[in-house]
Amino acid sequence: MKYLPALIITILAGIAAVRADDLAGLWTAKGRFGPDASGPLVIQKQGARYDADLMGRRVPVRMDAGELRFDLPDRQGSFRGKFEGKELVGYWLRPSTPVNWGGADWPVALSPVRLSPEGPNRWRGVIASPQDDFTFHLLLGEPQPDGSLRAVLRNPEFDFGTQQGVDRLVRDGNRLSLMGKRRGKEQEVGAGQYDAENQVFTLNFPSRGGSYDFRRAGDDSEYYPRGRSPGRYSYSPPLHFDDGWVTSTLDAENIDRPAMERFIQKLLDMPMDSPDAPQIHGVLMARHGKLVLEEYFHGEYRDKPHMTRSASKSVTAVLAGAVMQAGGPLKLTDPVYQVMNGGQFPADLDPQKRTMTLEHLLTMSSGLFCDDGNDDAPGNEETIWEQDGEPDFYRYTLKVPQATPPGEKAVYCSCSPNLALGMIGRATGEFPVYNFDRLIARPMKFGNYAWMLDKAGNPYGGGGSMFLPRDFMKFGQLMLNGGTWEGRRILGREFVAQASARHYHLANIYYGYNWWNEDFPYKDRVIQAYSALGAGGQVVMVVPELDLVIAIFGGNYISRVQLDFGHNWVPRYILPAVREAGDDRSAPVVDREFKSPYGRSADGSPVRRTR
Repeated sequence: MKYLPALIITILAGIAAVRADDLAGLWTAKGRFGPDASGPLVIQKQGARYDADLMGRRVPVRMDAGELRFDLPDRQGSFRGKFEGKELVGYWLRPSTPVNWGGADWPVALSPVRLSPEGPNRWRGVIASPQDDFTFHLLLGEPQPDGSLRAVLRNPEFDFGTQQGVDRLVRDGNRLSLMGKRRGKEQEVGAGQYDAENQVFTLNFPSRGGSYDFRRAGDDSEYYPRGRSPGRYSYSPPLHFDDGWVTSTLDAENIDRPAMERFIQKLLDMPMDSPDAPQIHGVLMARHGKLVLEEYFHGEYRDKPHMTRSASKSVTAVLAGAVMQAGGPLKLTDPVYQVMNGGQFPADLDPQKRTMTLEHLLTMSSGLFCDDGNDDAPGNEETIWEQDGEPDFYRYTLKVPQATPPGEKAVYCSCSPNLALGMIGRATGEFPVYNFDRLIARPMKFGNYAWMLDKAGNPYGGGGSMFLPRDFMKFGQLMLNGGTWEGRRILGREFVAQASARHYHLANIYYGYNWWNEDFPYKDRVIQAYSALGAGGQVVMVVPELDLVIAIFGGNYISRVQLDFGHNWVPRYILPAVREAGDDRSAPVVDREFKSPYGRSADGSPVRRTR
């Protein structure tokens, strides 16, 4: 009889294991949150009045400071645009969704809308804002001794599972609890019910749109790079489109095709059962100005705008250079506070702030107390986004106190490039994204994109923009070309040289004008490269000595594995495959790991950042 309690415990544990075991495997849930406003947009002029027709609704259009504007009812979105020649160039300002700022009462992002003439006094275009989808892949392992199941929660849009430290699923009858450990403290990340009859369970994530229904996923699930058993990869050259890219092949541009096939195969075969498994969404390469490699994974694809996080800081710098090249009223030496105050310095301004220039903002050497790695810094990016006192982030930043004199040292600070974007708007006297569309997006044949807005509706220059992968890679090729695209000069050659140069040492890497500059091993020497880098593994790298541009897009927004994308995989697998003139040797198999010296995320910011 003394062994009976132990026997009962064993039996009960066995029953729990059997009941939990029927949940083992891969499950997927997807929520679609809009925005709902999309499709053809027609604007007509009748007399002195304009009207807009969208989604079967006709709404009046008002003229405001030279722009045509209208709002859909119930905060479904807004339009602003102006005439440039015969075209009406504008933007659709999209509202928040449950997974994108929740109940925010300001437009959270904008996307371009270009309306062409369609008869007298009539213009037609298409609204195509990127959709807010939110996906969960939940891999449940075998039951643990306590009856729970080991869990890996993958979320390609946000890396939510890694952020919350999800590690197990607990079942009590039909009640389920998804548990995680964050900063050493266990927490319930999501809870719900299991419907055994219909083989579906529901988990509620209050901060991510509510309830999601999970169903079993097959071997072709996007949880895997290209299915659970992808087979052997065989290289195919990129397709040609009318987007400005000339396409070619690896062989024609002297890149070892078998070596690149081995690299892509490695990505396809990589185990996905770890929370820190690399989530590579895309790999692209261009050599001698020609696109030679374009591969996508985990359900990502060519025509889907991809989040670039802080890599889009480099876009702010490129835009500043484009405005200057076009003869706009902007110089690197322009005083920040003078430009932002309409041409006059504010009264009683801190003497140090009088010396701050646009160049200081682009090199993150403004001296403002805005270190993104310091929670006590009033200009910290998280602090700015979470505060409710000042919706205009430009005005907020101008009030941040100095920590050091401008130019003394560089500190990673997202509000610096954002304020630089504000200077572009004030100097030119127009919404700064108009400059981007006119000077960069249209000449370089960009497709759809999205630009994040602050709480006052200003475009945010500190990160978070979304671009098509082929389009975002164009920034690297533009820089490599010395500032030209298809023979058209976008940037001055001297600006490109300075933007990619080593002005400051920041986060253990050299920094130029929002472009990172570092050395990499190549064969028997060291070569220099400069990059746009963003959290999650967003990389657009330029290697001038090899006439090479590499773009990598990823989804490890929280995991430190993102460091490997540019700092390890490029020198270990990609660079050895690139041949120089007269070199016909096969690329060596490099087994040694290139150890990154960097202690922060790929964009120099704290890995914990979630936005």
